[in-house]
Amino acid sequence: MTIDAVEQPAPAVGAEGDTRLRQWFARRSWYRWYALGVLTLVYTSSHVDRQIVAILLEPIGQDLGASDTQLGFLVGLTFAVFYATLGIPIAMIADRSNRRNIITAAVVIWSGMTVLCGYAQNFLQLALARIGVGVGEAGSSPPSHSLISDLFPASLRATALGMFAVGVNLGVLIAYLGGGFMSEAWGWRWTLIAVGLPGLLIAAITFFTLIEPKRGASETKVAKPDEKAPPLRNVWRKIWRTPALRHLTLGAAVAGFSGYGIVMWTPTFLMRSHGLSPAEVGIVLALMSGVLGGIGTYSAGYLADGLAKRDERWRAWVVGAAKVLTVPFFVGFFMAEDTRTALLLFAVPAFLSGFSLGPTFALVQSLVDIRMRAVASSILLFLLNIIGMGLGPQVVGILSDLFSGQYGEESLRMALLVPAVVNIWCGLHYYLAGRALGQAGAFRPN
Repeated sequence: MTIDAVEQPAPAVGAEGDTRLRQWFARRSWYRWYALGVLTLVYTSSHVDRQIVAILLEPIGQDLGASDTQLGFLVGLTFAVFYATLGIPIAMIADRSNRRNIITAAVVIWSGMTVLCGYAQNFLQLALARIGVGVGEAGSSPPSHSLISDLFPASLRATALGMFAVGVNLGVLIAYLGGGFMSEAWGWRWTLIAVGLPGLLIAAITFFTLIEPKRGASETKVAKPDEKAPPLRNVWRKIWRTPALRHLTLGAAVAGFSGYGIVMWTPTFLMRSHGLSPAEVGIVLALMSGVLGGIGTYSAGYLADGLAKRDERWRAWVVGAAKVLTVPFFVGFFMAEDTRTALLLFAVPAFLSGFSLGPTFALVQSLVDIRMRAVASSILLFLLNIIGMGLGPQVVGILSDLFSGQYGEESLRMALLVPAVVNIWCGLHYYLAGRALGQAGAFRPN
């Protein structure tokens, strides 16, 4: 990656100009890996600020006198609606303007709003600040996916986006471990302030060291400067009428339903059915979902790129196989009475659960037109978060209440079997997506 691969700015520093520092970075041979590292840091920050409230719900509820329904409001459908719906219009802007600047502004917004959460004096103020966090986070992922796709060719794209997706696991790790300890030492308000402030430094690093690359810089075809991004309806039409894209999007949505449904309720399950303390749950899930899950998330992209050299269909089949394989281990985890046995079984799905992220985002970026990339990513994230973050945890909660008459305190255990088994449905979509990729001429990366 050199300065030749980026859009040439005006010499002056300004909204469209690059400083000498940016130019120096862009001339380095390692620049694209540095840029990937910065974007992964941005992604990690977003998930720390998103997940930190989950471990602070109890002290927040006690301090503000909030009910469980109100606390669920902070981490459930309301956050998902603002995060998912605003992602599409922001992505449309990203396909038409400077993506680095959009990402920088997004980090400033969600970090500032996280700090404001610490100053909330009542539930309404906290809820509005949390909505602000969701608004900010809506402007990060689609532009980042688009930028990474211009920095890395199709042969390395799943690996790069797999590394980027590890930000989810790093964010969970920091939120679970740091949040628990800081909450006990400083209280929930200073914890939110402490995790929000570093984002402002990350925003400065993003703005002053990253350069906006040319659209399609890693492709044989480069987008022309005067080439306009297509309207939203064209992107929807492209996704729905392309079999591989259609099944990837549906598969990702089902994966989100299963993933969020399990992730948001597993801490409660471990406390309720296995008697673990909140601190013990934090350590266990930080190691499982943070460390082991992060290794799995990265491995998926690397494995997909490697197997695709033999057969392009494996770009999707890697995900489908992983999702189906999680089912018996999830069932064993939720049904095991012995805690040690349950955690050993959980290690396998913890490793495999993030397999969908890198390969899916990479395939979508490769199969759509260059000027569609940010919007296509936002559509994928819209469905993943509305169905996943919004409906997944809610359905598990409803099922747990419905099963309580028959299973009593173990109703949650039985309810969690539903999102676990849903992974078979998810695997079917990824199988069909791979089969579509195998059709003559189906996979033509831009």
